Amino acid sequence: MVLIKEYRVVLPCSVEEYQVGQLYSVAEASKNETGGGEGIEVLKNEPYEKDGEKGQYTHKIYHLKSKVPGFVKMIAPEGSLVFHEKAWNAYPYCRTIVTNEYMKDDFFIKIETWHKPDLGSVENVHKLDGSTWKTVEVVPIDIADRDQVAPGDYKADEDPALFKSVKTGRGPLGPNWKKELLSKTDCSRMCAYKLVTVKFKWWGLQNKVESFIHKQEKRIFTNFHRQLFCWIDKWVELSMDDIRRMEEETQRELEELRKKGEVRGTSAADD
Repeated sequence: MVLIKEYRVVLPCSVEEYQVGQLYSVAEASKNETGGGEGIEVLKNEPYEKDGEKGQYTHKIYHLKSKVPGFVKMIAPEGSLVFHEKAWNAYPYCRTIVTNEYMKDDFFIKIETWHKPDLGSVENVHKLDGSTWKTVEVVPIDIADRDQVAPGDYKADEDPALFKSVKTGRGPLGPNWKKELLSKTDCSRMCAYKLVTVKFKWWGLQNKVESFIHKQEKRIFTNFHRQLFCWIDKWVELSMDDIRRMEEETQRELEELRKKGEVRGTSAADD
């Protein structure tokens, strides 16, 4: 049994703009999660082509001992809190799979994303079979809704309800911003449909851990896309060549941070 949810994140930008904004924000966020011998290692970041699909392939290793709930740390053997993330970015479709060598086939997280130029109105965009789709919970994420943000995560300078872009004139996003976007057909809009499948096969802990992982995925998607929108003036004029250069620089910086052991990021609260 696996737990599947589809998170829908609507944004006031185009699908083309988001491609750059996403990659810029991933690189920036990675810097904030690395240090103390923990964080993110980038093993590969290269073009790929397979079965008619082509894009950018990345392989990262996450060292997460300080970022997991206490009940997992209590039972997890030393060295088991290392996760491999492999991603195939064939934009506007992306697929990411997270695995753990210790748990092997008993654990994985799969995130499949379609980026579409709509406001999140398409049902079963991932074309699952009918019986599977009936089990999927659809979770809308409103980047301007402060109630969807944990108090400890809130930052005023990353609040779309307060931010106004100098370069694009977008924002602040009011409580009815999606309805307003619907009526303004000339304004950029898109939705990231993120289908998340979680499997954690461990007797007595399966439901608790799968629910915890989904809770964290929702938190990550919410905070990440709030940042992405509020950073729009930093990335909206960048090209894909600029992004690739930035990724190379970030990879070098991450290695230096890990070696120096600079502590960054926050610990996960015990659940």
